[in-house]
Amino acid sequence: MANKILVVDDAAFMRMMIKDILTKNGFEVVAEAADGAQALEKYKEFQPDLVTMDITMPEMDGITSLKEIKKINPNAKVIMCSAMGQQAMVIDAIQAGAKDFIVKPFQADRVIEAISKTLG
Repeated sequence: MANKILVVDDAAFMRMMIKDILTKNGFEVVAEAADGAQALEKYKEFQPDLVTMDITMPEMDGITSLKEIKKINPNAKVIMCSAMGQQAMVIDAIQAGAKDFIVKPFQADRVIEAISKTLG
């Protein structure tokens, strides 16, 4: 059975890119969200095996959403996605419980490596 993944990014283009990489590699994208608040709702609804989470988003940022998801499920597997130069935020995210991070622009092999490693 394919691993279920929730893709969270405020840019539809980025969601499409990551979804494309995942589906081509045998993962199932069960839902998408455009901000942290939506991510929480979709997480509760779909209970995915893994979440890819953008850091900078409107409404609720990725780090806040990560903390809220961890309250729902302390074992949640979340990989943060960030642009270059957001090292401080990446450190915050790892401290908040993120399993890994992927730097934009996405490289397919790095995305798959991070997800495969996290899902173990």
